Amino acid sequence: MTVTSGNKGITGSVGIVRRPTVLDEQNRKHMAWIARSFGRTNYLPLRETDLEALAQAGEVVEKYPGTHLFKEGEDSRHAYLIERGQVELYRGTKESKRLVGRATSGSVLGDIAMFQGDPYISSARAVDAVTAFKFERDLLIPVLLQRPVITLRWLVAGLNQLESTQRRVLGLMHRTVREQVAELILDEANVSGEVNLSQAGIADLIGASRQTVNEALSALRDEGGIGTAYRMVVIHDRDVLERIAGRI
Repeated sequence: MTVTSGNKGITGSVGIVRRPTVLDEQNRKHMAWIARSFGRTNYLPLRETDLEALAQAGEVVEKYPGTHLFKEGEDSRHAYLIERGQVELYRGTKESKRLVGRATSGSVLGDIAMFQGDPYISSARAVDAVTAFKFERDLLIPVLLQRPVITLRWLVAGLNQLESTQRRVLGLMHRTVREQVAELILDEANVSGEVNLSQAGIADLIGASRQTVNEALSALRDEGGIGTAYRMVVIHDRDVLERIAGRI
């Protein structure tokens, strides 16, 4: 593969954008991650020409904590593939904000609205430093039409996310709030065993009241499963949570 240096990038007040001309070293690493992780199917590897085509369909973006990938109601011209960092999805304004989901590495955001040509139905905000690939609709669609392997990988990625959502919904049905909160903490914890969610955020995600979530957290804390701090839950004993969640 011929490697030439791409654009130096544009630094703004809300993040950094790097649009490759061909594939510089940094963008090559990012596209190699896509080849390994995006809608992974062992029998459909992405070739270097596929990765170069994808690279031309968008740009690498880096978002600082608190900045947005997109906002509810905006024209959905872009979709985002998250490589690292956490993104929260919410609806409403700052005064009436309701958390509807969280996304991490491997998640695709905004693609349904983008393909349908509808405005984004929620806002996506970086919780911490986020690196993502920002696909542009008018550049991506010709690539998908010309390269069925990429199209199938995109479909697999979307179906994986849908299946994960369905598993979570089914897993929360007919369960107590205590059991639901234990399940959510296990799902949302980072490698350090921390969950950066407020009580209100947990309540939004499981569809419960703040009072019942507070009671559930208190019970889990009394049982030695967790500790709590401001807008954070820390796992102290994973086995306790897995037993309560019915995993063991």
